[in-house]
Amino acid sequence: MSGELLVIDASVAMKWMVPEPDTAEAILVQRRFALVAPDLLMAECANVLWKKVGRGEISGEEASIAARVLEQADIELVSMRGLLDASVGLAVELAHPAYDCAYIALAVLRRCRLVTADHRLIDAVGRSGRAELRDRIMSLTAAAGGRG
Repeated sequence: MSGELLVIDASVAMKWMVPEPDTAEAILVQRRFALVAPDLLMAECANVLWKKVGRGEISGEEASIAARVLEQADIELVSMRGLLDASVGLAVELAHPAYDCAYIALAVLRRCRLVTADHRLIDAVGRSGRAELRDRIMSLTAAAGGRG
């Protein structure tokens, strides 16, 4: 793991637990960087696992194993309590869901970058016109390949 700190969101963490496109890239990011996320990450991933069970993509047992894997992952979790105001402000500014904006808020607070596989979020930030926000977000593919 390098000294560089990255915020990761549920779109990245889910790829560690359930094979999806770009799983290899997500694993590279997990191995190469120090990671931080809002504690919201756990609830978001639990919800995704529940949906995958409901769609028949994974079994209940597989979801339980995946949840335990995530619980043991080396991620610093940060309380949403200190991120709520900034998350709401970004959500209003970007016209994008506040739970996604919490990850950006943490990246701004920690002065690091958010890695995401959520292209809607990347596009929303790109449209913002704020270079300081665009500099705080990068795609999973870019992070795994070392491109910024």
